[in-house]
Amino acid sequence: MPWPSRKRDKGAVADKKEPDAKIAKTKEETPDKEEEEKSTKPPAGSSKSGWKNWKKTKESDSGGEESKITYCHWLLKSEPESRLEKGVDVKFSIDDLKAQPNQTTFWDGVRNYQARNFLRAMKLGQQAFFYHSNCKEPGIVGIVKIVKEAYPDHTQFDQKDPHYDSSSRKENPKWSMVDVQFVRMTKRFIPLSEIKAHHLAHKADGGPLKNMMLFTRQRLSIQPLTQEEFDFVLSLEEEKPH
Repeated sequence: MPWPSRKRDKGAVADKKEPDAKIAKTKEETPDKEEEEKSTKPPAGSSKSGWKNWKKTKESDSGGEESKITYCHWLLKSEPESRLEKGVDVKFSIDDLKAQPNQTTFWDGVRNYQARNFLRAMKLGQQAFFYHSNCKEPGIVGIVKIVKEAYPDHTQFDQKDPHYDSSSRKENPKWSMVDVQFVRMTKRFIPLSEIKAHHLAHKADGGPLKNMMLFTRQRLSIQPLTQEEFDFVLSLEEEKPH
């Protein structure tokens, strides 16, 4: 593979200090590192307008009924900037994904048990946000879909791979990966700072991002999203950046 072990889940390093994932495809033996949230103050007015637009759309689509709290979408973190791990560059941006044959690749290198379990829960056709992590300005850049459900991650048996795990056995592999395919770029870059502003507002008023795992479990490089969380974040691409 042209970019060995690009996705990581080493425990996710905090953003720009979150070598977390190549996301998920990075080392997942450590708990994902926490995302360094660079913007703590929500931009004035940003959250309310976003939620109002989201509510209008949801009410027209479903008569205002709330969906059950189930996870059916995902957020996958990956590092778009070069960083060596045991001599291997774990960089893997969305442009790297687009350059792959059929714009498809396997999401290897996850070495965190919870993130691995999320990988194993992914279903064919489900969509995920591609999130650039551990970089100058972390955030969502595009959408991918699951095109192959969980199967053994071969990098756990490769002694030359930075995510080699000597304790894993081929008859009972510890680590899994899935295949993902590029769907599209988001209409604009959606930065962590903007998502965080909505999260903070929603914690106060009960909005859809109040429990978003990007802020409650920052260390995870692979995170589940509810339909409401996914729809709200996606609606932000239609708004002008603040």
